[in-house]
Amino acid sequence: MKRDIRGGFCPKCGKLSESGGLCSQCRIGSTPWFTCDSRVASTNCPSCGAIKVVNTWTDSAAEREDLAPEVARSAVHFHKDVKKPVIEVSVRDISPNRSRASLIIRGILYNKPVEGTCTVEIRWQKEQCDRCNRISGSYHEGVVQIRAEGRSPSTYEIHIAASVAQQIEDTLQAGGERLSFIADMNEIHDGLDIVIGSQHIGLLIAQGIVARLGGRYTTHPKLVGEKNGRQLFRITYSVRLPRYQKNDVVRAGKRYFEVQSVESRHLQVIDLTDGTARSIRMDDIAKLIGNSRNAEPALIVFADGKNMGILDPATNRTREYPQLKWTTMKAGDSIRILRDDDQIIFVR
Repeated sequence: MKRDIRGGFCPKCGKLSESGGLCSQCRIGSTPWFTCDSRVASTNCPSCGAIKVVNTWTDSAAEREDLAPEVARSAVHFHKDVKKPVIEVSVRDISPNRSRASLIIRGILYNKPVEGTCTVEIRWQKEQCDRCNRISGSYHEGVVQIRAEGRSPSTYEIHIAASVAQQIEDTLQAGGERLSFIADMNEIHDGLDIVIGSQHIGLLIAQGIVARLGGRYTTHPKLVGEKNGRQLFRITYSVRLPRYQKNDVVRAGKRYFEVQSVESRHLQVIDLTDGTARSIRMDDIAKLIGNSRNAEPALIVFADGKNMGILDPATNRTREYPQLKWTTMKAGDSIRILRDDDQIIFVR
């Protein structure tokens, strides 16, 4: 069978063709291998710097000069047969809201290198993002209220609660939950109020604080309206910290204990007489002495195998006590103390 001689030549230019149709050069010449939009826009939030892509906001810390090359590249659209595309970009600002980008475009088309150029005008637009819009409009979906049973939360507990809330917000924001934000945080006389932008972050904050500080939480929804036929609720997450907190020193009977954790109606404690761990009932506690975080230092004046002398910082007089069973002290050391009226209690 004879081969059709025309099948080996390009019907347009007459050169040899590997495919029997147009040669690579003629195919390239007849193919618009890229198109370039003359203008593109970048929308940024003036408050937080977030970038809007189509209708979706994304957090970004990039500066304008870093964003410009990628914005310019988005104006280029390649033919499906182009391989290994490369775009070189140079940008210059022509006004506060406009930049001009010069692009050199390269690639491989039908096994041949191709190159072209184009110019793109970048318009810089500003628009308040969904999150900043909600924050500025005082929008919120709930409040986490931190209180304590029979007392006010300590400064330490307020600090820990705020830190837990901030860490949870940072984690959710990093994971893309832009509307899970803390709108406000207010310390009041009996606790802390955390105003939150979504019910999800409210639940996680309440759970995180209870896991860290103990206690319990309850939820209290309130109907505030309807949107598109759907009921809208604001939820109060009421966190109730336990009556006693970690490092509280309490008296039960004639002994003193330092609280390690709270479990229902029992406390896991360290006996400050012999250093042993045990559990005691809350009902057995006669008095709250204080918290070891607020203990004051006292100097050990002398110490032997059985006794030690403490320089009382309130009177500057030496007071003698039996050597502690849970630690070894020597002259010149400092030990932390709390007071129960005239009685000095040594804490860990």
